[in-house]
Amino acid sequence: MISFSVTALVFGVVLLAELPDKTALAGLVLGTRYRASYVFAGVAAAFAVHVALAVAAGSVLTLLPQQIVHALTGVLFLGGAAVLLTRKDEGEEEIRKPEDQSFWKVSGAGFMLILVAEFGDLTQIMTANLAARYDDPLSVGLGAVLALWAVAGLGIVGGRALMKRVPLVLITRIAAVLMLGLGVWSLWEAVAG
Repeated sequence: MISFSVTALVFGVVLLAELPDKTALAGLVLGTRYRASYVFAGVAAAFAVHVALAVAAGSVLTLLPQQIVHALTGVLFLGGAAVLLTRKDEGEEEIRKPEDQSFWKVSGAGFMLILVAEFGDLTQIMTANLAARYDDPLSVGLGAVLALWAVAGLGIVGGRALMKRVPLVLITRIAAVLMLGLGVWSLWEAVAG
């Protein structure tokens, strides 16, 4: 059974954390060079792999005593908030142009770019934390993958318009505050539990 509240929370947190990340820029660059649907297919597949790995890692954490899980996730969320608050804007990723515009070349380029660039990324770690925290891998996985697909779609189709209207600094700050809140809450549960 899928929990709508867990899915919605994960969606919101991951979406806000990923919007100012390199993924939106990579999607924007790929989307301006190649057919959007081909790019999205590759990027979406890479994100599905990342979420599956993160949820599996988070599910392993649920085998530990709850106080330890809450303490670990609290510290990791606080660390994630610190990373968001202190990181500098990243430059454009170097994107190797496929030799032709075929589906497999373009989607493969998008898949490989995201697979490599996002491995061990903040949102992958955050997804593992959320899977451990809520012990609901299906709801967490669904929320995370939908958020990542939404960011990819926004980056590919409407990245320039979004970046003109909503300052990335604001999005980053909101994501950091949410992660800070989740970190404090998790640590409180570890101490109080």
